[in-house]
Amino acid sequence: MFFSIPFRSTIFMQQQQQRNNNNNNNNNATTSSTQNNKASSQNRTGAISKNVSSHNAQQQQSPAQNENLENIALLVDNMRFVIEPSLFTAHPNTMLGTMFGTGMQFTHTNDRGEYEVAEGISHTVFRAILDYYKNGVIKCPPTVSVTELKEACDYLLIPFDATTVRCQNLRGLLHELSNEGAKQQFEVFLESLVLPLMVQSAQRGDRECHVVVLLDDDVVEWDEEFPPQMGEEYCQTINSTAMHRFFKYIENRDVAKQVMKDRGLKKIRCGVEGYPTHKEKVRKRPGGRPEVIYNYVQRPFIHMSWEKEEAKSRHVDFQCVKSKSVTNLAEATADPPLELDASGNPIPPPQPVGEIVYDQEDLDGGAAAGGGNFGMGRILNDLVEAAIINNDNNDVPVPP
Repeated sequence: MFFSIPFRSTIFMQQQQQRNNNNNNNNNATTSSTQNNKASSQNRTGAISKNVSSHNAQQQQSPAQNENLENIALLVDNMRFVIEPSLFTAHPNTMLGTMFGTGMQFTHTNDRGEYEVAEGISHTVFRAILDYYKNGVIKCPPTVSVTELKEACDYLLIPFDATTVRCQNLRGLLHELSNEGAKQQFEVFLESLVLPLMVQSAQRGDRECHVVVLLDDDVVEWDEEFPPQMGEEYCQTINSTAMHRFFKYIENRDVAKQVMKDRGLKKIRCGVEGYPTHKEKVRKRPGGRPEVIYNYVQRPFIHMSWEKEEAKSRHVDFQCVKSKSVTNLAEATADPPLELDASGNPIPPPQPVGEIVYDQEDLDGGAAAGGGNFGMGRILNDLVEAAIINNDNNDVPVPP
C-alpha cells in the first residue's frame, strides 16, 4: 500500500513529460513551417517586384519602340503602299532593307510624308515584289513579263531564281535563268581561259586578240613550209569542249558580248568561222607553184580589243586637187557674158523643143474676152501641137 502511491505518481509524471515533449515538437514544426512560408512569400514578393520593374522598364522603352514600329508610306508609280518597316529590315541585303535598316538616314520624305522609291517600276510589279518580304516567294502576275520582273528584282537587289519566283510562263522564266547562268559561266571562261591569251597578246604589243575555240580532241597539224592563209595574223586557240558547247547558242554569244562590254573591252565580235586543222593534199598550179589544200572545221571565235581607236594612222595626207569651182570673188559676182547678133542686139538663150511659156494674160485672156475657158483651150491646143512635133522629130507614129 505504501509503495503504490509513489509508483503511480511516477508514471503520471512520465506521461506529463511526454506530453510536454510532444507539444514542444509541434511548436517547433509550426515555427519551421511559418519560417518556410515567410521565405516563400519573400521569394514571391521579389519575383513580383522584378516583374514590376521589368514591366516599368518596358513601359519606359515603349515610346521609342513604338516609333520604330510605326508604319511607313511608300509612293511607287503614284500608288501609295503602307508597310511595316520590319518587313524590309528582315532582309538587310536588299535595297529597301538597307534603306530602312540604317536609321533611315539615307531616305527623305516628300511633303506628304511619303517615301518615293523604286523609280521606273510599275505599282503592279512592286505589289508582286512585296510578297518576297512577306513569304519569300514572288508570284509573277499574268500581265507582267518575266523580263520586266527580272529588271525590277535586279534594281531592288532581290534574288531572282527558281526558289524565289513562281511564274506561269515557264519559257520566259527559264530564258532569264539561262541568261543569268550563262553570264556566270562566261565570267569563269573569261578569267581562266581567255584572259591569259589576252595578256600574251598585250605583251607582244598587240592591241587586240582573236581566239578560236576548239574541241578537246581537235588536232591541229599545219605544214611548216606551206601554212594556211589565215585572216588574222595572230590567231590563238583554246581547246575546251565546254566552251565550244557554250558558244553553240546565239543567246550565249549575246550574253558574252555584254559581259565583255561591261568589262571595258571594245570592237567585240562573236561568231562561227572555218578553222584549218590539217593538210589534205598539195596540187601544182599553172607555172609549177604548189597549192596546199587544208581541211576546215566550223568553230566559234571571239574577237576583242582594249583600245578605243581603230588601228589606223592619225597622219593626215593633204592632196592638191584641181577644183572646178570659181575661186575668184569678182568673177563669181560678175554678170554672165552676153552674145550679140550682127546688129548688136543680145541673142536670147534658146528654149528647149516643145517648151511653151505662158504669161498671166494668156491664162486670163478668156475671162477678159468673155469667152469662158478660151485661155485654157488655147493651152491645150498648144500642148497637142507640141506633142505632135516631138513625135515627128522622134519618128514615133501618132495614134489616130
